[in-house]
Amino acid sequence: MSARGIFITGTDTDVGKTVVSCALVRGLRALGRRVAVMKPVASGATRTPHGLRNADALALMDAAGSELPYERVNPYCFEPPVSPHIAAKEAGIEVDTSRIKQDYDVLVAGSDWVVVEGAGGWFAPINNHQTMADLAWALSVPALLVVGLKLGCLNHAQLTRIGIEAHGVSFAGWVANGVDPAMARAAENLTALERLLGEPALAVIGHSPAALPQLVLEGVARQLEQRAVSF
Repeated sequence: MSARGIFITGTDTDVGKTVVSCALVRGLRALGRRVAVMKPVASGATRTPHGLRNADALALMDAAGSELPYERVNPYCFEPPVSPHIAAKEAGIEVDTSRIKQDYDVLVAGSDWVVVEGAGGWFAPINNHQTMADLAWALSVPALLVVGLKLGCLNHAQLTRIGIEAHGVSFAGWVANGVDPAMARAAENLTALERLLGEPALAVIGHSPAALPQLVLEGVARQLEQRAVSF
């Protein structure tokens, strides 16, 4: 089959995009698929003897068993944990979506799936003129939405879904992630999300931090493969 891509976005920062991305990678690999990963733009990195390294990008590479050069997976890596467009400006670098697309195309050539994780939310700026939404559009891949289950998620989920479709990007579905163990009326909020987003979640992840590094979303992988023909 031809390679397929998926862009993982979220209702906000710190809602579990990396958790879901890595678990989806494991799920696709469990189906026997060759999976490549990308964290195109990352801010918040550690200095190492090999250069700046972002923990999310490294986690993706580990989940995929990737032996590709780090720079192919994470072409834009910035040290301060601030909005990417601010970090890029401070570094004197302009994030170029065409360069990211070139790296993405290389990954596509050797894979069945490419899992791309965004940074921040759907409209997080990457330069003075473009956002993560523009990057997903440039890659021509559908978006999978991670909804962090916490107060405010009903509003954030609807706004993000509207933003995805308004930008001409296909909506691949959504995953609910229990980021707040003390969330009141969690079940009622899930029911509301299904109604407001027009479909049930592809998966509901409970709040269990110890289990997340081994999480495998094989069911989500199967559903995405079934839906891929319509993207």
